[in-house]
Amino acid sequence: MKKKTQLELKNQIQENMLAHSSLISLTDDITGCIKMIYSSLKKSGKIMFCGNGGSAADAQHLAAEYLVRMRPGINRYPIPAITLAQDTSALTACGNDYSFDDIFLRPFQALASKNDVLVCITTSGNSKNIIKVLKEAKKRKISTIGFLGNQGGQAKNFCDISLVVNSKITARIQECHIFLGHFILEKVEDMLLRGSFKIKKS
Repeated sequence: MKKKTQLELKNQIQENMLAHSSLISLTDDITGCIKMIYSSLKKSGKIMFCGNGGSAADAQHLAAEYLVRMRPGINRYPIPAITLAQDTSALTACGNDYSFDDIFLRPFQALASKNDVLVCITTSGNSKNIIKVLKEAKKRKISTIGFLGNQGGQAKNFCDISLVVNSKITARIQECHIFLGHFILEKVEDMLLRGSFKIKKS
């Protein structure tokens, strides 16, 4: 049992390392995401995140990093970020009265402004509710970023910048997505703190 567990653990660690190492090939697009989000915040925009299941948890996680604090010792004023998976009342009302495919579309239509950035997180790239909100963003000329997997799926066709993790394993893709989110948001935070656009300390 111990040897089997050790071998499986070793295999999954190697999968994780390979998936993360492949992100280096996305350097240009990652830089583009950093610039896009920084530009949005300078123009008083906000960052909107959305995803299903584990990706919904990642969306909430990343929004919380900006609303509260990302790193110990860096105390600054909250940075505007929200998740479109609003709450159980909004989610169930939308699913019941309209469609589960509209759970991101409805709050996006209500809350989105022209200088915002929409970040969609999906391991398959084919979630109908993600495709629907991306199409709405494109129609309204709101910038979009996709954290994707499985070659990007349909979502790749509707994102301004697509970060596609080179893996078909959901767990490995999700591990890379949260890493990408932390890396990009930290770089933007660094730019905000040292640039002419200062974040006031709370």
